[in-house]
Formats: sequence, C-alpha cells, structure tokens
Amino acid sequence: MQRSSYLAGKLGWAAFTILFVIVLNFFLFRILPGDPARAGIRDPRLTVQAQQAIRERFGLDKPVLNCFESLNPLTLGECAVNPLDTQFFIYAGNLLRGELGISYHTNRPVLDILGERLWNTLLLIGAGQVLAIVLGMAVGVLAAWKAHTPVDYTALGFSLLAWSLPTFWLGIILLFWGSTYLGLPIGGKMTPGMVYANGWEQLADLARHLFLPSLTYTIVFLGEYMLIMRSTLVDVLSEDYILTAKAKGLNHFQILKDHALKNAMLPMVTIIALNLGFTVAGAVQIESVFSWPGLGGAIFEAVNRRDYPMLQGAFLLLAISVIVANLIADLLYGYLDPRVQVD
Repeated sequence: MQRSSYLAGKLGWAAFTILFVIVLNFFLFRILPGDPARAGIRDPRLTVQAQQAIRERFGLDKPVLNCFESLNPLTLGECAVNPLDTQFFIYAGNLLRGELGISYHTNRPVLDILGERLWNTLLLIGAGQVLAIVLGMAVGVLAAWKAHTPVDYTALGFSLLAWSLPTFWLGIILLFWGSTYLGLPIGGKMTPGMVYANGWEQLADLARHLFLPSLTYTIVFLGEYMLIMRSTLVDVLSEDYILTAKAKGLNHFQILKDHALKNAMLPMVTIIALNLGFTVAGAVQIESVFSWPGLGGAIFEAVNRRDYPMLQGAFLLLAISVIVANLIADLLYGYLDPRVQVD
C-alpha cells in the first residue's frame, strides 16, 4: 500500500507538471519580438496582403486567448459565436489529437520534423552518454578505492580538467585534431553524394562522422560522473559497516558489490537522470560545431524564424524528457533505498 501510494504521488506530480508546461509552452514563445509572417523573409516584394494571407494560413490572425484581444469587429462577432476559436484552444485541441501543428518555415508537420531530428540527436549523444557513464563510474570506483594515492590524484586531475572544459571549445579542438591527424570528416551525418556498395559501408561512414562529436560528449560528462562517484564512494567506504565487512573477511569485490556501490548510487542516479533529461537540449553546441542535423539545429532555426509550432513542439519534447527522467530517478530511489518511500 505504501509503495503504491508513493508511485501514485510521483505520477500525479509528473502529470501536473506536464500540464503546467503545456500552458507555459504556448505563451512562452508568443512574447518573442517580431512577426512570424515576416521572419526569415528578406524579399521586399512581400506585400501587406501576402503577409495577411500567411497569418490566415497558420491561424495567426485569430486572438491568442480571448476575443477582446482583436479590434476587428468581424473577429469579435465570430468569437461571440465560437468562443473556442482562439489560438490557445486550437493548440490544446491539436495536442489532444496528438498533433503538434505545421511548421511555418518548412510547411511540414512538426511531429515528422521532430522525429527525424530527435533520432539524429539521440544517435549522437547515445554512445557518448553510455561511454561516459560506464567509464566515469569505473574510474570513480578505482579512484575511491585507491584514495590518496597517485592513481587517485591522476584521476582527479583529469576529471577536473575534463569537467571544466567548455563544450564548444573542446569540440573545435577535437574537430581540428581529428580532421588533421585522423582524416575524419569535419561535419554532417553522411558523406554527400557517396554511393555505398552495401550497408556495412554506409554504417562505417556514419561511424566516422559520429566519432568526434560522441568523443566530445564522453569527455565532457566523464569527468562529472567520475568526481561524483569518487566523492560518494569515499564517504561510504568510511562507514562502520564497511569496516565490519572487512573484519568478516570479505574481499574487495564483495565489499564493493554487496555493501558500498548500492549506497553510493543514489547521487549517481540523480545526476545521470538530470543529464539524460537535459542532454537533448545541450546538444545545440556540439551540433553547431560539427554541423550535425539534430534537434539543436532545428531549435536554432525555429527561433530565428519565429516558428511557433516548431518551438512549442521542441520545448514540449525537452520538458517531458526532463520530467520523465526525474520520475525515473524518483522511482529508482524507492528501489535503491526503501526509506525514501516513508513520508
């Protein structure tokens, strides 16, 4: 009963947060200066009539929330008949149907664009995150077990350096190094115009383009994971029950596996969950450096062009990813430490 109420409470707060984000998501981008009907268009032949046609095409001529925002008597009359004919309620209705609207810039469904770009972003950061988690935790465990030795000092120095490096700067350095000494491509996902004899050649070309940006992610996050794992495990290894385990004759592996690691994982679960949630948004810098066609580039283009549906869809996706990551972290807390479920 206690476990089910804990789960219901966490799911309830996650649902409430998502509803709040949906409302905020609509109004957040409408405070941006500029006119979406003219954003990104430098053609002086764009007449007032053409701009009005663009606004009508995408529903920008309708009131944002209520009928009294419009000074057009015809619009006021229509709203009096249909009070839900506003941009906000149209947006909410589309969400209920699983639609995110049509991009102002590409005239394509936002859901299709996000699907393509999100897959590229997940492909980019997936390998880097997995390597950073595995290597960071392994080096952190080793440094904690060899605390105050040359091994520990070396690991600390490398991790502090890696964590302090600006992401874009590290990406530029690796870009020059990889292209100069390893002959790796400097941008893109695939080689333009290349004809592949089979799927393995295509996969190899993708791996060559993926190596440098994934390496950048690995180095940046590895230092953070290592430092947190090392600090937490050093505290755990100083507890009395670890001394008792040593007195019982348990070897190093048994002490780490059965007693130390599980208690040291709570802070790691927190930081990993937060990073997995925010890492999609943080892909903007690396995608810009390596010209990777991911979600970060799509958000940058949408901001420049005041593409409301694209911005709303991308922001909603990022917000939900953070909320879900935190929900998973809370549920893992309850598994790793049942005391968390006690009110």
